[in-house]
Amino acid sequence: MTYSFHPAAEDEFNRAINYYEEIDPGLGYDFALEVYATIQRSLEHPEAWPVLLGDMRRSLVRRFPYGIIYAKRKDELYILAVMNLHRHPDYWKKRQDS
Repeated sequence: MTYSFHPAAEDEFNRAINYYEEIDPGLGYDFALEVYATIQRSLEHPEAWPVLLGDMRRSLVRRFPYGIIYAKRKDELYILAVMNLHRHPDYWKKRQDS
């Protein structure tokens, strides 16, 4: 199984990496590793995470207050959001049709 990012999700992922890198050099790299580990867990067990809406699920990132919002589409996980859990929780919903 493969994965791909919604363009806005990829952008928020990169912005979060840059944010953590500005806080402490190397922390952005650690964040990216944790996000990719979360994606890998989701690829291995795509149905293990709670359903949020329709076929959208959220897996939690370890060490950081983020969740990965994704939907399983055939043999792919489509990542709609790399969501900061301390921000507005429903902003990603408008992406589900794109």
